[in-house]
Amino acid sequence: MRLVLQLVARLLLIVVLCLGAATLWATFEAHRSVDRATAASAQRVAQALRALYWRELLLRSSRAREHLLPVPDWRTLETMKLISPGVCVEFQPAAAFEKPLCGQSEGLGATPPRWFAAIVPTFLGSHAEVIRPVSPRAASAGTVVATPDGAAAVSLAWEYILNVIDVALLMAAAIGLLASLAIAHALAPARAIVTALQRMARGQYRTKLPRFRSMELAMIGSAVGELGDRLEEATEQRAALTRRLIEIRDDERRALARELHDEFGQNLSAILAFANTIETASTKDDSTGIAQDARMISQATHHLMASLRDALKRLRNPLPDELGLEASLVNLVDSWRSQSAARPTIQLDLRGDLTDISGPAATTAYRVAQECLTNALRHGVAREISLRVERRAGEDDALLIRVEDDGGGDASRVARSNGYGLTGIRERVTAAGGSLSILPARGGLSVAATIPLAA
Repeated sequence: MRLVLQLVARLLLIVVLCLGAATLWATFEAHRSVDRATAASAQRVAQALRALYWRELLLRSSRAREHLLPVPDWRTLETMKLISPGVCVEFQPAAAFEKPLCGQSEGLGATPPRWFAAIVPTFLGSHAEVIRPVSPRAASAGTVVATPDGAAAVSLAWEYILNVIDVALLMAAAIGLLASLAIAHALAPARAIVTALQRMARGQYRTKLPRFRSMELAMIGSAVGELGDRLEEATEQRAALTRRLIEIRDDERRALARELHDEFGQNLSAILAFANTIETASTKDDSTGIAQDARMISQATHHLMASLRDALKRLRNPLPDELGLEASLVNLVDSWRSQSAARPTIQLDLRGDLTDISGPAATTAYRVAQECLTNALRHGVAREISLRVERRAGEDDALLIRVEDDGGGDASRVARSNGYGLTGIRERVTAAGGSLSILPARGGLSVAATIPLAA
């Protein structure tokens, strides 16, 4: 899952939790607001009745205080204005058949759902009545009792919650949208970093990244740039070391070829001469079978000399140094064709101008073709082998060598092989700055090497 989506999902979860908390807070605050409105209504009515009480006391001072209760005159329109909606107020002691004086409770808001009307009293409890004395100094003046209407209180709480939630939802939507855009904008440079890492994985180590405003992303970009520089330096050092090792190995091969030619070649020639002499001398009297033994020695010597010649061909300097790449490839294919008529068909396809290709690139191309043909002929049961060498001109001046056969084989197993020959050509191609791939082909394997010529 993309990081932007993860962060947006977490942000939405936080917004939902905040909305839930806001709903709970709004419910609790609405419940408290009803209690506050009830207390305020009781206090305002009590103050109004207190003023009425003292006025009656001053105007009718001949009457006893206990008879100065302001019962007949307090239920007026002015008193109704002092009572909050959804609150009922009564005076104690109340007259017979006197009903409480209630504030306007119709049209307080939308009718709350049943589950809300059942949950609020269960968790927050019912509203308590509020009692206020008309006169703290005269208890006989009576008291004011304010009681909230339960249904009206729930309607007020629901209306309050709807108002708060509407605003909260709008704010949450705005915050979620703006935060998502901010997150996407902040993480946009990550795509450039990932692209640079992908290019580095393909071998383009020195990849320049733009300057990032964020300090953290700037540190990551700087680290990626330093990593690319170090990888480039390490690759160049490894390629130089590999080229040096290949040069040393070629020198040793040439030295070994000289030793084999000078020592083994001369000794084998001497053995063959002695065997021919013994065979000639024993021809007249072959009762002991010496001539037959001499002929067997000659045959074995011829076989050893043929093997030695093949080894010397592989150990000596490659033919591209003498004949050029194109002629050496033709000579390589012709030598394999001439060894046996039963061998598979070898198709040679040369494309592009190969005349000016020389030096390490020509040597590497020849060694790749030589090793691939040897493996296909010796280790497979191919009936047809295709060797294609193509020069791709242009900005990416490179040489493509592809060897395909229909002899079966597991491409993944061959690619994981640590054989000397395959390891050698892989090292050569890497040292030349190229690439080597082993893939399945139609009925067999395909080995392809790309060698840059611009270097």
